[in-house]
This record gives sequence, structure tokens and C-alpha cells, in this order.
Amino acid sequence: MTDCMFCKIAAGEISATVVYEDDDVIAFEDVNPQVPVHTLIIPKQHYANIGDDVPSEVLGKVFSTVKKVAELKGIEENGYRIVANTGDDARQTVHHLHVHVLGGMRLPIRMGPAD
Repeated sequence: MTDCMFCKIAAGEISATVVYEDDDVIAFEDVNPQVPVHTLIIPKQHYANIGDDVPSEVLGKVFSTVKKVAELKGIEENGYRIVANTGDDARQTVHHLHVHVLGGMRLPIRMGPAD
């Protein structure tokens, strides 16, 4: 998609602090981190969200990258949370499939106010 911010990051058209990259996925730091470690993992190919008929091998690649990111960020031992917001009601703000890897502190049960 030509207007998708995450597609532009994957293509190198927008700079990002890259944590991990291979032929299929890219992981980069969230520009508005909610906790000390807040890294996003996206497939390089565009899918709007996890319900967008994403092939199982793409989902597998995204989710297998979570462990790599946790290791690279040093949060694998104490634990981390993964979140995939899907759609407007879930507060998905960029409509490109992405997984948040959150950690670096004891996470609250609830991540913020519901409004």
C-alpha cells in the first residue's frame, strides 16, 4: 500500500530504530513507547490486521520473531507481553498487521484507561 506508514518503514522509505530484520519481517521500536521495551514486529507484506486472511506461514514468521526480539531486548528471562490489536474498537491505529512486544518492567494487569 502506498500510503501505509508501516509499508514505508519496511521499504526503508521512513526511518525507524530497527531491532531485527530478515526477508519477511522487520521489528522496530515504537515511536510512542508505553513501557521500557515496546517493539513492533510487522510482516513486510501488507495485511490490514490478523483477520485479513494472513497465510499461516506469515503469522508463524511474525510470532516466531517474538522470541528473537525478546532475546535481543533482554526481556526473555523475566517475561513480556505480546499484543495484536485488530480493528478500530481494539485501538489499532496503523492498519498493517503488527505485534507489540512489551516488557522491561512488571507490567500492570491493565495497560491504561478505557475511554
